[in-house]
Amino acid sequence: MSTREKMNMGELYTDMSEGLPEERRAGKERVYDFNLTRPSEEAKRLDLLKSIMGSLGKSCWIEPPLHVAYGSHIHIGNHFYANFNLTVVDDATVTIGDNVMIAPNVTLATAGHPIDPEIRITGQQFSLPIIIEDNVWLGTGVMVNPGVTIGRNSVIGAGSVVTKSIPADVVAAGVPCRVIRPITAADRETFLR
Repeated sequence: MSTREKMNMGELYTDMSEGLPEERRAGKERVYDFNLTRPSEEAKRLDLLKSIMGSLGKSCWIEPPLHVAYGSHIHIGNHFYANFNLTVVDDATVTIGDNVMIAPNVTLATAGHPIDPEIRITGQQFSLPIIIEDNVWLGTGVMVNPGVTIGRNSVIGAGSVVTKSIPADVVAAGVPCRVIRPITAADRETFLR
């Protein structure tokens, strides 16, 4: 099994082989250029985003600074918005659906390290894909851990640490993040609850 295959399956690997350091560096070079664009250079930003991401839908906007491990393992749908300081550790695939909104200082981390110190000091790590389905809103400072899926239409409250998958159509928050309540028709009448 190749290192790349291991990276999407939760198997232990080291990422210092099979051209991975060069791939990581290339992504970081493109992100560096993106982060140095002027606010008026919208077309240049879009071109750079297309070169960074594995795929990018239409009407997508990411406020710099952006931080990625590779960039090429991130797939974003249409009508996406991310505010300042999005960090994506995309050792495994990160799939983001349509109409997703991400507040400032959000981290999506597909990679982790073994708890056992004897294994951890070998430099091995594991990764699992993250999926953010359509119409999700991630509040300020949310952290999403490896292997998590956030179901369509759900809202994750500010400061949450999402350690387990969250179903569709709910408001969830906390450390660790848990479902608070379903999204209901009442949410059309009041915006904050």
